[in-house]
Amino acid sequence: MKLHLANFDQQYVFSGYGEGYVMVNQVRHEQNLIVFPNHIIEQWPVESIAQLSLEHFDSVLQHKPEIILLGTGAQLNFPDYVLMAKIIQSGTGFEVMDTQAACRTYNILVEEDRQVAAAIIL
Repeated sequence: MKLHLANFDQQYVFSGYGEGYVMVNQVRHEQNLIVFPNHIIEQWPVESIAQLSLEHFDSVLQHKPEIILLGTGAQLNFPDYVLMAKIIQSGTGFEVMDTQAACRTYNILVEEDRQVAAAIIL
């Protein structure tokens, strides 16, 4: 496997994470947010996984990402399966993982020039 330095030119990527925060391009965020390669939606109004509805993803789906990565905090928690099915039926991939895994996966997909969105619940 050939290793090389990532070149993210002018794109938003996760540069760190820890308990209760993520860092995007060296800026610390302590509230839920949605990250796209070309912009950020700060203060995503989600209280919990159980509270998630399709309306919470309207601002994401309008950008037509190939895939949405849902980071669910320190532990993996799945949202309602009906919600997941509705997003997938819209033609958008949907993956659920803990927040650290979502950050790492997002960075890989951005490096591959994929249209990805990371919806992060802290």
